[in-house]
Amino acid sequence: QLEQSGGGSVQSGGSLTLSCAASGDTYSTYCMAWFRQSPGKEREWVAFIGSDGRTNYKDSVKGRVAISLDNAKNTVYLKMNSLKTEDEYTYFCAAEPRLCEEIGYDAAEADFMFWGQGTLVLVSS
Repeated sequence: QLEQSGGGSVQSGGSLTLSCAASGDTYSTYCMAWFRQSPGKEREWVAFIGSDGRTNYKDSVKGRVAISLDNAKNTVYLKMNSLKTEDEYTYFCAAEPRLCEEIGYDAAEADFMFWGQGTLVLVSS
């Protein structure tokens, strides 16, 4: 089970940190990721983190977003800086009980077994 927190409203150029706390299993060997979705559109990946800490980012967020994993807290984070209005989405964390190396560091929504409830990020200009 994945429980998200964080998100909300921020002005353009501001920062937000999303959290995703996992329970029921040890996710240190999972592939963890953040996706985002706007109404009527498909969910798209934003960032991946593997069990060894390797990361991958969508080109449009590189340099502005950082994914991290605290194994002691079983929590994955997404820190977003220099937010733009085009970053306004509902963000979802995802967990898959396979290595990122197996499913790919750009795997699709269908490759993930567990999902957070989603959190809305609003960016005002």
